Amino acid sequence: MAPALPRRRLLQAALFATATPAFSYAAGGGSAAAATLPAPSAWTLRPFELKDVKVGQGVFAAKRQLMLDHGRGYDVNRLLQVFRANAGLSTGGAVAPGGWEGLDGEANGNLRGHYTGHFLTMLSQAYASTGDQAYADKIRTMVGALTDVRAALRKDPAVLSATGRFGTAAENVRGSYQYVSLPAAVLNGSVTITLSAWVKPTHGANWTRVFDFGNNNTRYMYLAARNATGVPRFAISTNGPGGEQGLNGTAALPLNQWSHLAVTISGSTGTLYVNGTSVAQNTSMTLNPSSLGALTNNWLGRSNFDDPVFAGVYDEFNVWSRALTAAEITSLQSNRAASSSAGRGTLASYTFDETTGGTFADASGRGLTATLRRTWGGPSHAGFLAAYPETQFIDLESRTSPDYTKVWAPYYTAHKILKGLLDAHLATDDARALDLASGMCDWMYSRLSKLPEATLQRMWGIFSSGEFGGIVETIVDLYTITGKADHLALAKLFDLDKLIDACAANTDTLDGLHANQHIPIFTGLIRLYDATGETRYLTAAKNFWGMVVPHRMYGIGGTSTAEFWKARGVIAGTISDTTAESCCAYNLLKLSRMLFFHEQDPKYMDYYERALYNQVLGSKQDKADAEKPLVTYFIGLTPGHVRDYTPKQGTTCCEGTGMESATKYQDSVYFKKADGSALYVNLYSPTTLTWSEKGVTVTQTTDYPREQGSTLTFGGGSAAFELRLRVPSWATSGFRVTVNGGAVSGTPVAGSYFAVSRTWQSGDVVKVAIPFRARVEKALDDSGLQTLFYGPVNLVARNSGTSYLQFGFYRNAALSGDLLPSLSPVSGKPLHYTLNGTEFAPFSEGTEDPTHAYFRRSEPKVVFGTTDSGVTNPAKSDGTTLLDEIWAGAPFGNKAALVSRVQSTVNSWVSAGLLAQADGQKVVTTAQNASYVS
Repeated sequence: MAPALPRRRLLQAALFATATPAFSYAAGGGSAAAATLPAPSAWTLRPFELKDVKVGQGVFAAKRQLMLDHGRGYDVNRLLQVFRANAGLSTGGAVAPGGWEGLDGEANGNLRGHYTGHFLTMLSQAYASTGDQAYADKIRTMVGALTDVRAALRKDPAVLSATGRFGTAAENVRGSYQYVSLPAAVLNGSVTITLSAWVKPTHGANWTRVFDFGNNNTRYMYLAARNATGVPRFAISTNGPGGEQGLNGTAALPLNQWSHLAVTISGSTGTLYVNGTSVAQNTSMTLNPSSLGALTNNWLGRSNFDDPVFAGVYDEFNVWSRALTAAEITSLQSNRAASSSAGRGTLASYTFDETTGGTFADASGRGLTATLRRTWGGPSHAGFLAAYPETQFIDLESRTSPDYTKVWAPYYTAHKILKGLLDAHLATDDARALDLASGMCDWMYSRLSKLPEATLQRMWGIFSSGEFGGIVETIVDLYTITGKADHLALAKLFDLDKLIDACAANTDTLDGLHANQHIPIFTGLIRLYDATGETRYLTAAKNFWGMVVPHRMYGIGGTSTAEFWKARGVIAGTISDTTAESCCAYNLLKLSRMLFFHEQDPKYMDYYERALYNQVLGSKQDKADAEKPLVTYFIGLTPGHVRDYTPKQGTTCCEGTGMESATKYQDSVYFKKADGSALYVNLYSPTTLTWSEKGVTVTQTTDYPREQGSTLTFGGGSAAFELRLRVPSWATSGFRVTVNGGAVSGTPVAGSYFAVSRTWQSGDVVKVAIPFRARVEKALDDSGLQTLFYGPVNLVARNSGTSYLQFGFYRNAALSGDLLPSLSPVSGKPLHYTLNGTEFAPFSEGTEDPTHAYFRRSEPKVVFGTTDSGVTNPAKSDGTTLLDEIWAGAPFGNKAALVSRVQSTVNSWVSAGLLAQADGQKVVTTAQNASYVS
């Protein structure tokens, strides 16, 4: 329960009392040299920068190269299109990528901008890893464009001039939310009237207005470029849609071509002309502009209803206080109004010849200057930056229920943009990126700091609309650079107390929550702990991790079903085509990594290996594509599931995090103690580490996990430190370490780190042997539903069937408990095996083969060393079979140890009435006579 004085207010007061002077930014575009985040004093470990760890050839390199190539080849102007459009800037003809990043995407494109942030992060990581200037150039282009966008949003709209029908015209880019406002006197209460416009529509949205004069959606007069059937429509009403008197065209206006539209009203006759031809006439009209009275909304391009803004180009717009003749309408087709027989409009005449500014002169002689405006006014703060108006942020503040067609996670999108900008600064030291990021936080603070705490709690508790991703982590990271008190205070404003307090008390309330909305919250809480020392943040994060791993975790390391969590411990009961959202694995990896910085519990790196080598690798298709990153959204774990690498409409959240994952595979291979006394080797991966503070390099040579071990070769100078090698939790026997050929004393323990302390010299060679064994993991809620692992590798059956396959593995199990001898290796295909005619392959392979990640365990007969006893394998009420209980005693040092286990288990089952004595003797005899793989 929160104290009477909110924590955030107490912190805020303290911050302002000790505020660091405002950060000053260097001018110019910056150079392509990396900046760094200061490491928190609370971290007992430190990561290495991406540039310090080079990726060698192996399972990661090929997938990484596919993503590097995608990033290098993609035109970033396509991503910038929605930002430039929102600011009313020229988009240069660029076509937005579509999907979630475009105006036509899901939920009206309400998430657009998020993917651009992901892409900027991906480029930043690519540049940091490779030093390839091509990525820095793209970053510089994007940061420059976003700087221009923010500058444009800070000012009133300015005309975007284009080539017109006769001369210069004014373009309204789709997504700009801009329109032209005419003075109230424009219609002058006329009884007879002609309105004429040259337009070039660039998008075919229905009900966009060429003009709309009215007060509301009751009294108005409009001309729509397209009605519900796609043809032009003129209407006038004093009683809303039901009272409209209208004129409908007969054909759609062509896109990207000039069309002339004119409407005349004289007496009871209204006529609609398209390109000089009368296409509709209504002789029963009783309404005219004088019927409408005084009007406040006199707009070109904007509707008095909630319709899209007209996208296209305007050349001339004229209004006459008389009905032009057909001949005069015809003369307008090849002449400017001023040169036609009609002459300029007598009530208003706009030629749109202006090339600067945001006003348009009236040539009618009435001086009715028109003004370019935004439907939403403008930003509430100079730091605002987005690919859409501020309206989603405003709406969220009063919203009580989710509706992503109105508000779709605006602070989530803000986070992606903010993170991309911060990463761009860190990668290239571009001061503009830092200024944009700092400005965004200034803007968010200006909004959120004014809201009551109860409002904030309500906002952050709303599904989807209130989702804010990892914004707290990024804000705290930014704060470590800027030192602005407002920035740390802002991070605290995202506290969702009911979630934090429950997790801090180790009360599991995750059932029914949206998984990826909540996982990144905890990474942010850890960073708040780092900045404030408030222990409930760190405690909540640790407890939360334990609620997900293993209680809501699938074998591949993923979590969630249809994006949500179900009850604790339910795994089999949640398997579907929409399990394991890829973003969840991405964020759980970040959380595990950050928890490990505080507490070196090997379970965090065990999970890291599991999720990275299986779900994360397997979510990236092994194929090149210039248009898409080819990353899964969901990974269905149902039998026969085929992965979809082009999910939904594209540019989804998971494709965004997938781009990031594939350009930072190496970020957690090595960590160093804060005092430099130890080097942690967390992952066995072909990499070269440059530890500049020690003056040494460590080159890891391995084909892991196709190789069961790794070789570490030291280079550079000499340095004394402890080398801490992770012993995976599954490596229960045979883990061995040699230095320069000599065995290192000590007993490695599975699920720990094995330490080697010495003064390391150039040329020292450490060899690590990590024997794999095949094993199964059982679903927590159904022991008969299992998944197969070989070392760190999840092996999946490839089969087009859509029912669970049945497999048994005890028939030739080794004395060590290794189930691999029951399978047959596939020649020329490392880590591929067959069993009963079905091929098993690593989950990490990004193919479109139908796969079975889970199967039904079936051991109908008691078999040892391929010798069948002829006895049915009995089972207890909980599903545990006789063979399960026997092999639970593995590893066995020799055959005699196994036979002893068989005898004792048989005796127990016979005594319990679960096995007939005669059958028990057959089982023991078979075990004694069988031959075993050691």
